Amino acid sequence: MPEDAWQPPAVLRDLADLDFDRAERRGYPEAVYCEGKSPAQLRLIAAAVRERNVRTLFTRANPEQALAVMGTLPDARHDEEARLLCWPPDLPPPSGGLVVVAAAGTSDLPVAREAQLVARFLGRPVELVPDVGVAGLHRILNRLELLRSASVIVVVAGMDGALPSVVAGLVSAPVIAVPTSVGYGAAFEGLAALLTMMNSCAPGVAVVNIDNGYGAGHLAAQIAAHG
Repeated sequence: MPEDAWQPPAVLRDLADLDFDRAERRGYPEAVYCEGKSPAQLRLIAAAVRERNVRTLFTRANPEQALAVMGTLPDARHDEEARLLCWPPDLPPPSGGLVVVAAAGTSDLPVAREAQLVARFLGRPVELVPDVGVAGLHRILNRLELLRSASVIVVVAGMDGALPSVVAGLVSAPVIAVPTSVGYGAAFEGLAALLTMMNSCAPGVAVVNIDNGYGAGHLAAQIAAHG
């Protein structure tokens, strides 16, 4: 290791081994999953990010965790609905193909916003289409022109999880289906939607885990990277 290579403080070495070379290796920056981390731990991680000046996402941050990050990175871009922070706050100029994120209902918006913002933070142009669930099928049909202009479509839905199959049957672009934990008891906190999406009869549908807006946005950004 070169003598001038950055060394984390001992207290951080006992906590996390941050992947500062990820952007160079994979083309996309580090993401810090905040759930389960204390504010004190996040302050240490944020300080290391600031010292290395490395683009970083902080996902699934509750209000207390977000305050801890912003206490160290006060200019971080924070979206409370998506529970997402990005630093530095400037976004790369949009390039590549269009990512469209469609949310079945307003209750699905936190996950949809996470997917939208992750894809945008990773450099893609993104359009959000809210409240187009299958209970009012005319709503998604009214957005066909936009959907058909996309390089990839992220479809976020809870309840019966039917929307991705409907969208995939109408467009030529790949569809990334995101089940959410929205729904009454038999929705089993998103399991019913997940199984529906995995059993889609429309080809070209890939499925990420329940509420995984980050994973969907990241995959969409990779698919759309070259238009």
